[in-house]
Amino acid sequence: MERRGKRLLVLNVVGLAPVLVGDSTPNLSALARSGCCSHIQPQLPAVTCPVQATYLTGSRPSEHGIVANGWYMRDLAEVRFWHQSNFLLQGNQIWADLRKLDPQATSANIFWWYNMYCPADISVTVRPMYPADGRKIPDIYTKPISLRQELNEQLGQFPLFHFWGPFSDIQSSRWIAGAARYILEKDNPNLTMVYLPHLDYALQKFGPNHADIPSELGQIDALCGELIQIARDARIEVVVLSEYGINEVEHPIHLNRVFRRKGWITIREELGLELLDAGASRVFAVADHQVAHIYIQDPFLLNEVRLLLEQTEGVETVLDEQGKRKYGLDHPRSGELVAVAEPRSWFTYYYWLDDAKAPDFARTIDIHKKPGYDPVELFLDPGIQWQKGALFWRLLKKKLGFRTLMDVIPLDAELVKGSHGALPLSADLGAMIICSEADALTIAEKREGLDATRVKQTLLDRLRS
Repeated sequence: MERRGKRLLVLNVVGLAPVLVGDSTPNLSALARSGCCSHIQPQLPAVTCPVQATYLTGSRPSEHGIVANGWYMRDLAEVRFWHQSNFLLQGNQIWADLRKLDPQATSANIFWWYNMYCPADISVTVRPMYPADGRKIPDIYTKPISLRQELNEQLGQFPLFHFWGPFSDIQSSRWIAGAARYILEKDNPNLTMVYLPHLDYALQKFGPNHADIPSELGQIDALCGELIQIARDARIEVVVLSEYGINEVEHPIHLNRVFRRKGWITIREELGLELLDAGASRVFAVADHQVAHIYIQDPFLLNEVRLLLEQTEGVETVLDEQGKRKYGLDHPRSGELVAVAEPRSWFTYYYWLDDAKAPDFARTIDIHKKPGYDPVELFLDPGIQWQKGALFWRLLKKKLGFRTLMDVIPLDAELVKGSHGALPLSADLGAMIICSEADALTIAEKREGLDATRVKQTLLDRLRS
């Protein structure tokens, strides 16, 4: 399709940090040498949804409202994670601002979060089907609706079980890159923003210093290289972003177990298993990597909770109202306090004291029922004999129409070797930006880093220049 005006391809390579760009990433390294690069000044929390929201709006969580990947919805008395509605995102987004800049300009959102009903002209995101028989069927949501069938015909079914979980690998990012290639060739948008998650999951599973990481870097770099070449051939400018770097971790912190021992957590027992009753609890934590929002529904406990958190091993910082204002987290969706872990620690959502009482969803991949983020979903339970056979048998029963619990996830948080969310120890370990054009960043931005709130304007400037 013929398109007037400048065109820009934005690749969000999640988990990429300046320290990782080198011999294992020849394509990204070459782009940085021929263009320019810098670190992005860190945002707290450094987790996917808040960072993406800041990039898309140019504002902090206190304004755009995305304080975490999930939070406690006070009016529902429920913790909700990983929702896709764009209506949750407050403020002016890049898609609408581009249209103000050029009423003829078009945009595509390929797997960035808050994708459904966003103002982009074209959108694609993961959206499984959940029939009443308990199955989870891989699928996507698209705008326009017809694009769903086109991509399924061109690329096959989206590899959901390679997108997240024990089998997550390059296949899902390769499918997303294929969708980007198809849209670039068919629709030729002025702005195309693509989310490539592969490296993030490898780093969380293995840790940034594992011997397999150079190979994982090579895989995502090759995929980026293909898209960069397509852009170069079509005279499309390229910007590569990341959201955060990954820290090596070894110490999980179970805040809800700490609160439960104090008598602040209310538990509801169902079929002999325990569920966290958030609405009836006086204090509870919503864990999200290295950041936890602490919701205190008994205001008389505020000081006692703060003191307890400050004395908890692995907790580095506790933000009160003043602290939340400092980091742009003073939004009604935030907890009364926000705990930040030390670099080698992270927060679990675990609240049970006996694994035999853990809820049935704890041993499954269930990102919506768990009242907190659970990276242990990246692992198969080592206690299960013949792991792949056991998984195949469960999948077969599901395909045959039987209700089956996919209880293959362990409850050992020490398996997780990488995490993020806290501020990085140095600029080389945090988020970064690489631009194909040498003048895309100012001298000061190259030297001091680009503020996360400036990413949106930087992208718009590239489309204007």
